[in-house]
Amino acid sequence: MAEITLKKATTADVDCLREISITTFTDTFGDQNSPEDLANYLKQAYSVEQLTAELVAPLSVFYFAYLEGELAGYLKLNQGAAQTEDVGENALEVERIYILPTFKRHGLGSRLIAQAEQVAHQLNKSEVWLGVWEKNFAAQHFYEHLGFHKIGEHTFMMGTDPQTDLMMMKTIA
Repeated sequence: MAEITLKKATTADVDCLREISITTFTDTFGDQNSPEDLANYLKQAYSVEQLTAELVAPLSVFYFAYLEGELAGYLKLNQGAAQTEDVGENALEVERIYILPTFKRHGLGSRLIAQAEQVAHQLNKSEVWLGVWEKNFAAQHFYEHLGFHKIGEHTFMMGTDPQTDLMMMKTIA
């Protein structure tokens, strides 16, 4: 099995974080959205200023994932007021699991969810939750396979296009 290692990202990593964010988001969602909405979203969500603010936010943390020493993806976790939805005091949000296309299907997603669960335990949280686009069936199946179940929906603005994300949660022991 390939070696997967994780490293906390810092503000010194902002350019790398921006590049991987744009690449992975475009790969996953680019074909299903208008070029205008995609460009506007990428410009806003993944600007150096926005990502720097997220990196220094005290209730959020980023982990870079490396496969055999090569940057392959990342995880963003939020707790408390940093969560995109208030789902309760005992919850930790997985806001992003982004994996570069060439590294998909190498166990990174499972390893990143395991990291989220480990952090949740450290923070004395009993639930991990996330949002997944209603049209991203592969991701939904993956999360269901790991024990997540649907708890609701929320709106994700993709430029000017309101989209529905399914909110999924897993209770951890």
